[in-house]
Amino acid sequence: MALFASKPEADFASGGNLRVWDPVVRLFHWTVVAGCVLDLFVLEDGAGAHRLVGYVVATALAVRLVWGFVGARHARFKDFAPTPASIARYLKELSRGEEPRFIGHNPAGAVMMLALMGLLGAVSITGWMLTLDAYFGSDGLEKLHEGLANAILVLAGLHAAAALFESWRHKENLVWSMVTGRKRA
Repeated sequence: MALFASKPEADFASGGNLRVWDPVVRLFHWTVVAGCVLDLFVLEDGAGAHRLVGYVVATALAVRLVWGFVGARHARFKDFAPTPASIARYLKELSRGEEPRFIGHNPAGAVMMLALMGLLGAVSITGWMLTLDAYFGSDGLEKLHEGLANAILVLAGLHAAAALFESWRHKENLVWSMVTGRKRA
């Protein structure tokens, strides 16, 4: 069993809940949330604290990418990697209000997570590049970096709205499950 991995089995001592999101997944999630909130509302672009947050988020992303191959069941990419057919089927069922409940990521959530991870990687790389002499003061790279950051904020907003919608549809608090790591069986 992998480090920090928890069996996604029913734990009837805790009311029939499943351990789904392990500590690495939850720490990654909340590190990214904190980084986005700090950069959006607190920190000045390009300042030392902004760069520090960027490096912390980039490090969390690197750990999460490794964890996607060696981590607990629902953290692994092979557990939730969507296919075009699974996405189409899920969206069709969702449009009819008949979408199934997933213990891990649903296909749309998996696409969102992978897109956000890709954007986090791109914004991290462009941010780092802006510190290099070769790109220092590059307006084009700075605009790309800012555009990627804005895309993260838009997708993060859609992600939060979808989590609230799915919480309502399936009568469970998905935000709280990312705090506790547990979902109902």
